[in-house]
Amino acid sequence: MTPMSRIRLAPVVLASAFIAGCAIAPSDAEVSAKAAQVMKASFRDAGQAKLDRLDQDETQRLCSRYAGKELPKDVAVLVERQNLATIKYPADGHLIGDWKNGEKIAQEGRGKQFSDDPKGPVGANCYACHQLAPNELSYGTIGPSLYRFGKLRGFTDETRRYVWGKIYNPEAFAACSLMPRFGHNGILTEQQIRDVVALVMDPASPINQ
Repeated sequence: MTPMSRIRLAPVVLASAFIAGCAIAPSDAEVSAKAAQVMKASFRDAGQAKLDRLDQDETQRLCSRYAGKELPKDVAVLVERQNLATIKYPADGHLIGDWKNGEKIAQEGRGKQFSDDPKGPVGANCYACHQLAPNELSYGTIGPSLYRFGKLRGFTDETRRYVWGKIYNPEAFAACSLMPRFGHNGILTEQQIRDVVALVMDPASPINQ
């Protein structure tokens, strides 16, 4: 073999080595398993925050798999259908509570962190993602503004039922939503959800002024 022949073969050899290296790259399942292992090794029980918070249900697993990617339509339909089936409406049919209590819950961010007292107040921290009343000086913009929600959507039973479901389990209406599943995960009680629904839907609420 001439020196020139060896020079010409070099790129082929390098390419073959590169392809061989790519062929043994870890699969998505292996990467996920390794990530879970690292997380469980890095976290520890602290107060009410236990290691079971790292355990994902099917919805969380699917949404993690497609994080940063376009969610396939069939996956979105599956996620929404499964979560819609989990929504529990009040047995007595009453969806509206006290908007004044709802406002306190919406402004309260404590409740489920490791440093919080399990017997203390639990809030929804709504203002961190949504505009609520027009007099708020600071609010998040991750979620849409809720200002005048009831006035714009209509104070109907259908809209109240939608708001209840959205608070209980938002994955039922928008797959891989960033909004917490307040009812499904037991963050808020049934009465607390009633009160937050009232904040959004009561004509007297500051949201609808």
